[in-house]
Amino acid sequence: MSLGPCFVLITTLLTGILATPPPFGPPATERRPVETTIQGETFVDDYRWLESLEAESEEVRTWTDAQNAYTEEVLHGLPCRPELVDELSKLMNVPGIGTPRQAGGHLFFNERAAGADQSVLKVRPAGGTADDDRVLLDPNTLDDGGLVSLDWWRPTIDGSKVAFGISRAGDENSILHVLRTADGTWTETEISGKVNFGGWMPDGSAFVYSKLTDLDDAYSRVIRWHDVGTHPRHDHTLMTQTEPQRVPYGSLSRDGRWLMFGMTDGWSRNDLWIAHVPDAKATGELDRVVVAEGIDAKFSPQAVVGDRMVMSTTENAPNGRIVVVDLEHPDRARWTEIAPERPDAVLQGAEYARGLLVLTYEQDASTRIERMSLTGERFDPIELPGLGSAGISTDPDSTRAFVSYTSYNEPRTIYECDVVEGTLGAIWARPETPVDPDSVIVRRVHATSKDGTKVPMFVVHRKDLDTSRPHPTLLYGYGGFNISMTPRFISTNFPFYDAGGIYVVANLRGGGEFGESWHRAGMLESKQNVYDDLYACAEMLIAEGLTSSDQLAVMGGSNGGLLTGVAVTQRPELWSAAISAVPLLDMLRYHQFLMARFWVPEYGSSEDPEQFEWLRAYSPYHNLTKGHDYPAVMFTAGENDSRVHPLHARKMAALMQNETGSNPAIEPILLQVERDGGHGQGKPLRLRIEEAADRWAFIFWQTGICN
Repeated sequence: MSLGPCFVLITTLLTGILATPPPFGPPATERRPVETTIQGETFVDDYRWLESLEAESEEVRTWTDAQNAYTEEVLHGLPCRPELVDELSKLMNVPGIGTPRQAGGHLFFNERAAGADQSVLKVRPAGGTADDDRVLLDPNTLDDGGLVSLDWWRPTIDGSKVAFGISRAGDENSILHVLRTADGTWTETEISGKVNFGGWMPDGSAFVYSKLTDLDDAYSRVIRWHDVGTHPRHDHTLMTQTEPQRVPYGSLSRDGRWLMFGMTDGWSRNDLWIAHVPDAKATGELDRVVVAEGIDAKFSPQAVVGDRMVMSTTENAPNGRIVVVDLEHPDRARWTEIAPERPDAVLQGAEYARGLLVLTYEQDASTRIERMSLTGERFDPIELPGLGSAGISTDPDSTRAFVSYTSYNEPRTIYECDVVEGTLGAIWARPETPVDPDSVIVRRVHATSKDGTKVPMFVVHRKDLDTSRPHPTLLYGYGGFNISMTPRFISTNFPFYDAGGIYVVANLRGGGEFGESWHRAGMLESKQNVYDDLYACAEMLIAEGLTSSDQLAVMGGSNGGLLTGVAVTQRPELWSAAISAVPLLDMLRYHQFLMARFWVPEYGSSEDPEQFEWLRAYSPYHNLTKGHDYPAVMFTAGENDSRVHPLHARKMAALMQNETGSNPAIEPILLQVERDGGHGQGKPLRLRIEEAADRWAFIFWQTGICN
């Protein structure tokens, strides 16, 4: 299916048909000054009253109604938006399928039909075809508005039962249920409280899970044991959270003999303990044995084979290494290293498959899959189709696996794979897309940051684009929490490519692309490095003539929303526009809301005098200059967001609307709050189409495509 009509319309707009000017100015926001002193400095917050949720304040709801209406009037008046809605509907109304998980002669997988709001859970006989598929759970039937989503699911080893979590309207407060595979019937099991699953006993008689004991207290997580057929009120508590930054976790080994549990402390360290399950069941006491405790590194169980635990760790290895721990004698002196740290690649994880370990590495932000024995013998890697992102799903009892692969110019494709042979086999699933992936090209370039650090970028555009002149460009970044920005196919980018746009993804410090040292170089006192990296990328794109500051937009979400908020306040002259999605922006008070104390190990807290200075220096809400010419900004938030409170977007939008010296008819400050959305997960298709159309219309307008 061609995107020609969109390109024709855009070309017409560029030749002189001007958009109807948007309304002049946003709704007025009442100032109600609140004076606060933090670490000896006095701050006046005119918009503290916007920190309430709509359920708590009718006036906040009324104010938000006016802001949403203003944003809709501005964006829906752009002549390119109707065409974008049509094109994006075609691009997003395509089927999708997830990587299957093998269990008991079955393949379990997610699939979303064309036009469906949510994906369903299906099962297929291991040797069957699509004709043999059967729907086990369809969230689309659980809510008329398509707001119920399937968050996670885990089958028993024999595949006879599946535990799953569902939530509503993007709140991510998963409720655990169990169904029988034979007929899809739900059992009486129901456990609420933002539940995460920790593993089945091999016979399906019990499982481990974690939950919040109080949904209003994000720091009330517990690890519990549930015997199937008993009421959850009788579940035994294995561990309780006692500090906001220390989060308990737990998982069962596949054979049910070992419980691996501990406490995470941010994204760089955790304690790890083990317990012998048969002994605990016999005595009623959980005898905790230390594997690693009080060490500034990560210790992550990857697989348990008999009484050997395959564990990855960043201790003395920022890029990660693999050791084998004897669970009967887990003291450090008995650990055996089988995969030393690699200087050129970051270990992402390992899976076990019938005597082999399959290791996934990230090398220059692209995936590499390697094979080895439990004694450390190396074999040839599994060759992937190109430089992209891949994952593998294995079965400990089989050599059959499934590899999922994608890149910026390659739709996500699932291949069958035999891990012994080490080669990709037939395509198991590949979605049909109404675009030509071969029409775009991907390049890898590097910018030089303020301190001399090389910062890589992926640059994506049409193959036939004339790069000798500047073009509309969207720069995307994240830079935090050890999360990597790796290649993935984004069909909704194609209208931008067809309009002559360039899409750039920067691998900023703070992410995980180059190991724990890269992550730590962009957290706490080093957070400014992330922003300097972004500016270096923007400046290089401009210096190379690919774009200009009048055509360059920046976008990010969550921690990336903070990134764009800082970019707008520190370097407003670089950007034509910014989208700050579900952002953190008031960095002096962020830790007081929802689950944000989890993030103190990453950002710091204004309650600490030294950390206050770091946060004060870049907090977007505290670094605006009244009357300065700021670029157009679109802030988004979800009223049901359980991670980042919508107060950040609300307060920042109100402040910028009042402080900016720019003409709001040309460079508006917009706010869009989704009432049926959270942090981005679980949205029905219609909302995702509208959201994408709004964002792209804003970018097209502000980068000069749709004038």
